[in-house]
Amino acid sequence: MERRHLGTDGPEVSALGLGAMAMSGAYGKSDRDESIATVHAALDAGVTLIDTGDFYGTGHNEMLLAEALRGRKREDYRLSVKFGMLMKPGNGFGKPDGRPEAVRNFLAHSLTRLGTDHIDVYRPARLDPEVPIEETVGAVKEMIDAGYVRHLGLSEVDAATVRRAHAVHPVADLQIEYSLLSRAVEDEVLPVLRELGIGLTAYGVLSRGLLSGHWTAGHSAGPGDSRVHGPRYGAGNVEHNLALVEALREVAEAKGCTVAQLAIAWVAAQGDDIVPLVGPRSRERLAEALPALALELTPDDLARIEKAVPRGSARGERYPAAFMGSVGVGS
Repeated sequence: MERRHLGTDGPEVSALGLGAMAMSGAYGKSDRDESIATVHAALDAGVTLIDTGDFYGTGHNEMLLAEALRGRKREDYRLSVKFGMLMKPGNGFGKPDGRPEAVRNFLAHSLTRLGTDHIDVYRPARLDPEVPIEETVGAVKEMIDAGYVRHLGLSEVDAATVRRAHAVHPVADLQIEYSLLSRAVEDEVLPVLRELGIGLTAYGVLSRGLLSGHWTAGHSAGPGDSRVHGPRYGAGNVEHNLALVEALREVAEAKGCTVAQLAIAWVAAQGDDIVPLVGPRSRERLAEALPALALELTPDDLARIEKAVPRGSARGERYPAAFMGSVGVGS
């Protein structure tokens, strides 16, 4: 598999990363055995970057990954972990906590749950508005100096915050949503990342399934599926957005690939400093995603994709209004 670097100072990883969030109930019920088999299949295919969050399933995701990774050589994969989201019973979210003492506490629990002695990229999931980013990053730097963390990452912050964090310690990469339907990162954030030599790991490349080619307007999200609250899945919006998908399907069919493969390939084609994350819950969906890296998009292909899904054409924000205030850029 092709490899890419997470920024100038970050690790070398596979050009496609595995996001594990959906394996812990974010989009409804998941199957433990199939999740573990999917992690194994990803590793066997050459995927080395595995992304999680200590709050995914209130710790379930880290414990699941520990089970899936047991017996694998630690040098064969890189763990990217988000921290800082306080939780309530029932998977309710509290506010972000970026206090230095909280950083050390979160890390101690993650190391134990994951069954490892270090984390490769450690990043606050969201900016804590009550704690200067310099203090949060300073605590991660202490853990890097102590050997418990290898690299600093960021998640969902604006360009100014990237600069402030990078001044304290080199940032390997910023994790942020980037897809054909979510392109606000292109305005200010991506240019700053490139100026500073920081990579980008792009999540939501299939817009939580909208761009998968498998979602229909009559589809029911099902119990526990967070997409039921997503504005882009709301009545009126989802029909509009799926019309964009159908236009993209025409381009994909002409290219001889699936809609999902084309959407992933488009993100990967935006620069060698970008690593798309995919979040399959099954080996079947993983097998569909992997060939996307082999797709070569010509200038004509890119123009046809842009015509099918112009920037800003999606209807609805990428998160409910209550969550949009916690992200660094819009939709």
